[in-house]
This record gives sequence, C-alpha cells and structure tokens, in this order.
Amino acid sequence: MSALSDPIISISGLGKKTSDRLNQLGIHTLEHLVFHLPSRYQDKTTITPLSKARVNDEILIELNIDRIEVVPSRKRQLLCYLSDNQNQRVLLRFFHFTQYQKQALIRGETIQCFGEVKMGRQGLEMHHPEYRIVSQNQTPLLEPTLTPIYPLCSGVSQNKMKQWVNQSLEVLKTSLLDDYFETITQQSMPSLKDSLFLLHHPNKNENLTQIETFKHISQQRLIIEELATHQLSLLKTKKVRKSKTTNKFEIKNNLHDSLLNSLEFDLTDAQSRCIKEIHEDLSNTEPMLRLLQGDVGSGKTIVAVFSLIQAVENDFQTAVMAPTEILARQHLQNFTEYLNPLNIQIAYLSGSQNTHERKEQLELIESGKAKVIIGTHALFQESVYFDNLSLVIIDEQHKFGVHQRLSLSQKAKKTPHQLVMTATPIPRSLTMSAYADLDTSVIDELPPGRQPVETIALSNSRRDELIEKIRKISDEGRQIYWVCTLIEESDALRAESAEKTFNYLSSNLEDLKVVMIHGRLTKLEKEAIMKDFEQGKINLLVATTVIEVGVNVPNASLMIVENSERLGLAQLHQLRGRVGRGSEKSICILMYQSPLSENAKQRLEVLRQSNDGFMIAQKDLELRGPGEILGTQQTGIASMKIANIVRDAYLLKEAGYYSSKML
Repeated sequence: MSALSDPIISISGLGKKTSDRLNQLGIHTLEHLVFHLPSRYQDKTTITPLSKARVNDEILIELNIDRIEVVPSRKRQLLCYLSDNQNQRVLLRFFHFTQYQKQALIRGETIQCFGEVKMGRQGLEMHHPEYRIVSQNQTPLLEPTLTPIYPLCSGVSQNKMKQWVNQSLEVLKTSLLDDYFETITQQSMPSLKDSLFLLHHPNKNENLTQIETFKHISQQRLIIEELATHQLSLLKTKKVRKSKTTNKFEIKNNLHDSLLNSLEFDLTDAQSRCIKEIHEDLSNTEPMLRLLQGDVGSGKTIVAVFSLIQAVENDFQTAVMAPTEILARQHLQNFTEYLNPLNIQIAYLSGSQNTHERKEQLELIESGKAKVIIGTHALFQESVYFDNLSLVIIDEQHKFGVHQRLSLSQKAKKTPHQLVMTATPIPRSLTMSAYADLDTSVIDELPPGRQPVETIALSNSRRDELIEKIRKISDEGRQIYWVCTLIEESDALRAESAEKTFNYLSSNLEDLKVVMIHGRLTKLEKEAIMKDFEQGKINLLVATTVIEVGVNVPNASLMIVENSERLGLAQLHQLRGRVGRGSEKSICILMYQSPLSENAKQRLEVLRQSNDGFMIAQKDLELRGPGEILGTQQTGIASMKIANIVRDAYLLKEAGYYSSKML
C-alpha cells in the first residue's frame, strides 16, 4: 500500500530521469505532488454557444465540421471551418499539422474544441485548439470539474503531471495528514485535506474569480498556514534569544543630557520615541534585537549615537559595522563630531589600514580604552579582541549575512544587544514576515526644513542640455553629483564608464573643477576627493554608485543619474537622498536610454511623483517581489508554495495571530 512519504520514483512508469527533473521543482515524494498546486485553471465544465463567445476568452465549443482546406504557402496551414445549428461560424487554424490530423477532420463530423477565441479576417478563430472528434467516439473534452494547469519542468507534460498528482490524491484519501492548524482554527476554515482536494479539482459551482485571485477560502487557509508557519519559526528564534541573558544597562542621563544640549537641532518626536524604545530594551537582561528604519535623511545616525551613549555610561563597548569603507568613514566623521566633546574614545578598523595603524587600533579595542569601535567586515576578523563588547550596531544590515552578524556577536562575552539599521524603509508586510523575529522602531517623520527633491526623467539623447544646467547651478555656488551606472559589477568596467563621462563633462565644462571617484581608487584617494567635495573645492563630482549612502554634503543640490533604468527604486531613492540636505531647492535628473520597459517606466514615474520612502519601498516590493529585495538571506519568503507577501499582505495579521497561538 502506498504512503505519502513514498518517493515519486515508486509511481509506475515514472523513471529516474523524470524523477530528477521533478526534483528540480522540489517534488521528491507523493506528498510533494499533493502540495504541487495548479498555477491556473481551465473551464471545460460547460459548452459555450458561439453566440456567447467573446474574444480573448478560453471556452469549450461543440460544432460541426463544414470543410477542410490546406493553404499552400511557405508555411502551410490547415484550416477547419466549423458551424452550429444557428449558422454561427468559427475557423480553426493549425500552423503545424500531420497527415493523420488532416484525414481525421472530416466534413459532417461533430468536434469539441477548447482554446482562446481570437478575431481574424473572416471572423472568430481558434489557433491550435485542443480538440476531440466526439462523433468518432473520442473521449469528450467536457469535464465535471475545473481543469488544473500545473507548473512544469522540461520533459514533463500536463497530462503526465495530472496523472501523477491524481495518483497521489488517491493515496491522500486513505492517509492521515498532520493538520495541527485545524485544531487551532476551531473549524472556521476547511481542513487541509478538503482544501487540497478542492484546489486540485474545483467543481464548476466554485467561484473561479475568487480562485484566480487567490481569495478562495481553501487558498486562504493554505496561505495563512504557510505564513503562520514561517512566522512561527522566526518567533521561536526570538523566544530562544530572549531566554538568554546579557548585560543590563542602567539608563543614565549625564552624557545623554550633555549630547542633547550640544545639538544644534531638536530631535523629532519620532527620533525621541525610537530612542526611548531602544533604551527600554537596553535596560533589560534580554538581548535586544531591534530594527531601526526610517526614510533617507530621517536622522537614524543620531538615534544610534544616543543608543551607544548608554553603553559608554555603563562602561561597555559598542561596535558599529558598515558594509563599505565610505560609509564607515562617514560614520567615523559623524560619531567623532558628536562624541569627541564628551571625551569618548573611538577606534576605527578597515581592511585597507596599514600594519601600524591596525596594531594601534587593535590595542585601543582590546584594552577597553576605545568605547566605540567603527569599521567594516574587518571588525569580526579573528585578530580583533574586545574588552567588554555589549552593543552591536549594524548599518545597512541587508548587506551582511546572518553568519557575519553572528561572527561579530560572538566577539562579546555575553550575547550583545543588537541594533540593525536599514538605508531605506522596509514595507510593513516584510517587517511582519521576513523580520518577525525583530522588534521594530520606525522614524516616520523627517526633520523640519528638509527639502523635497524635484525629480525629472530625461532621455539620454538630451544629455547636452544638462551642460548649461550644471553651469547655472555652479554659478549659484552649489555643487553637483553625476552618477554613472553599469550593469556589470566589475570595478574596471565601472571606472571605464565613469572615465568616458568624466572626459565628456571636463571638455564641456573647462571652467569648472570636475573630479571623478570610483571603486578602483585607493582609500586615501577617495577620502581626499570626498573631503575636497565636502569643503566645496569641487564643483562637479562624477561617481559610480559608491556615493549611494553615507555622503552628506548640504551644498550639493543637483543629482544626475545616467542610465537610471538599470537601478531599482530603493537604490535610486538612496542616490536622490544625497541632495536636498541643505536649505536650497534640489533637483534629481534621471537619465534613461530609450526604449524603456514597462517596469522601468513605472519605476521612474514613482520617483517623479513621490519623495515618500515608505511608499517607494512598497512599490519596489510590488515591482520586484520579495526575492530580489531580500536576497538569499530570506529564501523562505521568496520560495513559498502558495503564499505571496505582496498579494496576501492582508492575511499577515491573521497569520500572526495563529503563529502566536502555535508558539
């Protein structure tokens, strides 16, 4: 007797080669076949009269053959003319046909056809429909339930897949299926077994529109369970983390008040709220793991500074890790500005330091003299020893793998508190699913005086028009970014692209100081260029996307991005965030190469219409999907069987309720 746990190769007629192909779809057992759900359905439950046929609809018709004709041409066609009793007509057109087909289609025979209705020169047509000659006793196409269409792999036909799924469903009928979810839903939803049978073979009375839009109760039941199960795994991780103990910070106000009084601006209500939430976490023995997110320019850095102040007050060390040297150096500059007046020692580590610099910094870290340690991946190398690490702050956390964050955490004697920051907002549906193991703080307002950036889309063919625009901005005493993009990740190719643009701009703007920065320059060269730009010594900075984050030059008010169609919404929004930081009106010009894809048009239009990072993040999720946004770190979200974070966001709250009951 077969069991759902049996391998698919146990199915009669399914060999090793086909088994290997099905494995690529994640199908290894009969149970996997049961959960291999249709991607769509065909309705062959009703024969539609030709009088009710609509163009583009897929329908089943039953008519008589009037005549057959072969059109002689370079690409021969077989034409089959059909009519009904009301003399309504339709033409079947076959571009590929056999002699057997031609001989079987005989005038006067009754034929059932299923296919998409098209409008041709002579009226309604179907191209290569599925058909049966019912007057020759062939099995009719008419079916009692909706016909499932399954996702396939190379070498596997729909008929074979249907056959194997149906065999597995027969095994399901007599099998016990673990349905723990049913016990907590209290019969408010159909059982797992009933849902599976219905979704493989919906009867003709089911609401097809609901099924096609994944709003049917049986689909919702599976979606909620899948989302809840994913959330449950994250909640279990969170529970394990919270069962550990770490250093409890006594919240003190000495350095806090000194820093607050030294600021030349007031904190926003959102910043104050986030600082309070973080302080509450730090004052507990449970290790904090909090996500701090906010729009570009919302002031995440100062919130991080107020967080680490408490570590210093309690004589603990804080590690601040950034993905790039430019961003790490920017943090060093900003943190030094805030912490130097408070006599707080900072150490800095990066991969490009010489032996003497590195040794000096390592001694400061190991001795405990440095209370704040800023750096790149170099922070979690074996040679780095902390004296009393108790808080880890990770910027642009999505650019670090879980093992990298863990490597840094393991440098602490006890599990450290962790604050992770994002460069741009994360859609709420992702914080509720992919980041369900994190507590979240949101800076949902911008500091007063922050200027919205006007965004213009401009074809590359109008590039020359920008020369005068650049000159005008420069004459007004303001500075300009020109960003070059390349699909290739190679620094050499990026540099070559930037070089061409640099030569073009230099020759057309001889009276301006035009300088180029790219990934192949040394650390010292990059630092010198950025320092000159910050001090206003450079009018126009030609750059690759190395300036995407971490650059703060309030005097820069024009951003030009070449080939902007190559970048995602979040990255473009980040680049745009480099301007609009001063009191002057700022402009971002997104240059593009025609023709644009529909997706690229939508991206540019979203940026043209909005400066709201939260709305842009949601649109980015809708356009790219969770897989691209989350990358390999969250494969569970990207590879769900039926749930879709964008489409099913409205079910996340309910899934969260059930996941907490299952915990």
